[in-house]
Amino acid sequence: MFEICADPQNLQELQWLACYLTSGKHILFYQSFGVVMLLLVITAPVSLAFGFIGASAARSPIAPLRWFGKGYTSIVRGVPDIAFFLFFVIALDQAFEWLRHQVKCPDWDAPIRQGSDFVVCAQAKLPLSTSPQWVHESYGFTLAVLTFAIVFGAFAANVLFGAMRSVPRAQMETAEAYGFSHRQAFWRILVPQMWLYALPGLSNLWMILIKATPLLFLLGVEDIVYWARELGGSKTARFSDYPHGDWRMYYFGALLVFYLLLTKLSEIVLDKLMARLSHGQATAAGEAQRKAAA
Repeated sequence: MFEICADPQNLQELQWLACYLTSGKHILFYQSFGVVMLLLVITAPVSLAFGFIGASAARSPIAPLRWFGKGYTSIVRGVPDIAFFLFFVIALDQAFEWLRHQVKCPDWDAPIRQGSDFVVCAQAKLPLSTSPQWVHESYGFTLAVLTFAIVFGAFAANVLFGAMRSVPRAQMETAEAYGFSHRQAFWRILVPQMWLYALPGLSNLWMILIKATPLLFLLGVEDIVYWARELGGSKTARFSDYPHGDWRMYYFGALLVFYLLLTKLSEIVLDKLMARLSHGQATAAGEAQRKAAA
């Protein structure tokens, strides 16, 4: 990155370290922290949307919708996360390619399943072999986000379903007595109040989501765990301009600090959000606020 870094063998200790920490691979390592944060920023609202749909479906008076909501919540929550992540990404990728294959190659007469191989026409591949590298990386990241959202959406659905049931039924009956339709009572009475009951469970789910981000490594995304292992492993002068021993402890120590700071920041934000939602509510937290203000 700097001119003095052209010949690392002739650098002093601090200069060598500065050049080492600003090398091309380290820039990718630093960018991978942004990948993790982007995953969290996108996955959290998408998971919440999936959870809300699942919880609403589980409460539906229409039997097929109710079966779908409860089935989605139970099945996804019952499968070990690592098994789901390893299997579902492959299945989802093949499902997309199969749909494209049916549209783009209707005259294809060879079997798609050839033993353990999944073979579609070249036009149906996702992404295309001629696509630039950023398209391949974006596609892999999109599959990872969708997989995370489906998994954590099931847990969010379970939390929201319980929160909806925690809102006093008397409030819904009062709204209906005042002429509210079922839909109006749902959106104006139930949904605004359920967040207070859902936030503790959603807070725990957010913490679990943070801890689950290293699973990106299993999905083929070059995240912070990938680069920590890649950069921290032993490097010899024959294969690297910056030879060093096994430094994985230092790299994974940096990841430890990153996750602890992110968790602490999350706790502060969630505590403030809980205090705001509890204001004026007939709950233990709301009562404590009233006594403190008296």
